[in-house]
Amino acid sequence: MLLSLVVHTYSLRYWFPATVMLGTAPAYLLSWGAWRLFSTVLPARVYHKLDDRLYCMYQSMVLFFFENYTGVEVVIYGDIPKNKENVIYLSNHQCTADWIIADMLAIRQSALGHVRYVLKDGLKWLPLYGWYFSQHGGAYVKRSAKFNEITMKKKLQTQTKCGAPMYLVIFPEGTRYNPELKSVIADSQAFATKEGLAVLKHTLTPRMKASHIALNAMNDHLDAIYDVTVAYEGTLSASGQRKPAPSMPEFLCKECPRVHIYFDRVDIKEIPSEPLFFRRWLHERFEIKDRLLTDFYESEDADKLRTFPGEGRHSPLSLSKTLPSMIILGGLTLPLLLTESGRKLYVRTWLYGTLLGWLWVNAFP
Repeated sequence: MLLSLVVHTYSLRYWFPATVMLGTAPAYLLSWGAWRLFSTVLPARVYHKLDDRLYCMYQSMVLFFFENYTGVEVVIYGDIPKNKENVIYLSNHQCTADWIIADMLAIRQSALGHVRYVLKDGLKWLPLYGWYFSQHGGAYVKRSAKFNEITMKKKLQTQTKCGAPMYLVIFPEGTRYNPELKSVIADSQAFATKEGLAVLKHTLTPRMKASHIALNAMNDHLDAIYDVTVAYEGTLSASGQRKPAPSMPEFLCKECPRVHIYFDRVDIKEIPSEPLFFRRWLHERFEIKDRLLTDFYESEDADKLRTFPGEGRHSPLSLSKTLPSMIILGGLTLPLLLTESGRKLYVRTWLYGTLLGWLWVNAFP
């Protein structure tokens, strides 16, 4: 009985925020759809401005759960610019929660609505979200030989030509680093050896295609690249072995007490555009990440273990930045659920929105 209660309570930690985040999606989509219809007679710049505001509202609600609700402590090393910039965000990739870390940094720069993602192609099939991420300016890419450079370049140039602010999130490793997946790590290290690159231990060998295309497609539009290294506390076992980073459900279940974020801004003028030199530059950035993570997980110096170099500043997120969005979206959703006609509209939005989204994202990648 007691064990059952504990398990039930633990699952509620995840199911409550998941239900709210998924449950408000149809109301959000209906609001966005009304604006999209109205804005067809307006300049694209005007549409993107309010679209970014709507996206900021939804993602602020998401951060209410991932930060305020979980109580996770965010520790930042380095100085985040106070002014918004057009940037490419490059980070190591360990788990699904990595996407939320990008939001955590963006909201502290008042740039949350400008966040757009480069995502693996399979994610376009996510109900509602897959299509919306695409229309918000995100790009879906396939790996290796199936990578469509022209489609990605066209998508990014379309965004920049209409003046859409850009906070483009890319994970150059292409897949998540999991210390338990030895074969994936071995293949990545073998690729590095074959290409004459330094072998990395705590990250996978970065692939340059998406990052290089983004840099070339938006070079005149960009101010900088944000080079971000993330480590999740609680991922070091008692025996000193690195453990997998928390998934989104585990994060919402409060299994990560602290997130360490090492932030380095690189001016766009300092980044080589020629493919060979850019590849070397990108790999050198990941060599730096690997050294940071090696010290974080393996240092024999107690002062370096579970921390990054420099002064780590605790950065709590004010409820004033997240709770209003939670209240607004909740207020839009409840009327749909309280009447029979509202519930029918709610279900139809999920079904038809998903179907039309799948058709759209495949017809217009």
